[in-house]
Amino acid sequence: MASRVLALSGLEAVEILRGIASETRFRILSLLSSGDMNIGELAEALQLAQPTVTRHINVLEAAGLVRGEISSGIQGQQKRCHLCYDRLNVVFQPPQVSSVKIEEVEMPVGLYSIACAEPHCGLAKSTEVIGWFDDAQVFYHPERASAQLLWMAAGYVEYVFPNVVPATSTIEKIELGMELCSEAIGYCNDYPSDITVWINGVEIGSWTSPGDMGGQRGKLNPDWWNDGATQYGFLKTWSVDAAGTNVDGVSVSTYTLTDLALLPQRTITARIGIKPDAANKGGFNLFGRGFGNYEQGIILRIHHAVEGGLDGEKGEGI
Repeated sequence: MASRVLALSGLEAVEILRGIASETRFRILSLLSSGDMNIGELAEALQLAQPTVTRHINVLEAAGLVRGEISSGIQGQQKRCHLCYDRLNVVFQPPQVSSVKIEEVEMPVGLYSIACAEPHCGLAKSTEVIGWFDDAQVFYHPERASAQLLWMAAGYVEYVFPNVVPATSTIEKIELGMELCSEAIGYCNDYPSDITVWINGVEIGSWTSPGDMGGQRGKLNPDWWNDGATQYGFLKTWSVDAAGTNVDGVSVSTYTLTDLALLPQRTITARIGIKPDAANKGGFNLFGRGFGNYEQGIILRIHHAVEGGLDGEKGEGI
């Protein structure tokens, strides 16, 4: 895997340098450079109390140097910590005015263009379940547009996003972010599922969800939602640029923007699903604004470089 390098200007580096201005935090980063560890493992290696290690991890997370995820462990839930970068490059130059802009489109989870669902499956809006449980045709129920949660044991959903990047710009990176997890009957925190994303028909990469998460209520779940059902997911972001594809900074494939054939002002399709030959066929849940822990739908971000100073100009209608 290629080295993950974070390049910063002197001013941008201030907060991050504060984050590592501690011998203990530097030792934590060194330990994580060999692989993911949980709080208990770090505390044992450092010979410190777990609350002390947790405080240091919180500082490193705030600086963007470490990412923590809650997963199931031998004695309940545990927080596993992952190093986001292998190296920091600090450049002592005045900050440059960037010509890169970001266009963002948020798509409600129910506004897919195609659905191919296999039971157990269903849709829910903020007030009730839509239609019937475990009936794939409910995915074409008229009320699907108001869905805030969808789930299926196998299959996929596909969304069509507008591309509002001006024709005078060059697309440099796209990101697709969503809250999701596996899908088991009820919930099961240890139920892996290989969830794959396709952009414009190109399979850009998969992420393995550790389970269908439950045991504690999702922060946004409506009161009527059953405690014994799926509660929350993981916020994951697929990113594609000239170097390849990654999920939350971890490389998952060598597909680049060139492979996606992205063009300004041409729609972008995004498919989320389970491959028939996946090693872990654990289905998936997709969370919208009314369920889970993150108040968002599916977000597409397009990073583009403005050329010729014409960004934002529109031609007259005919």
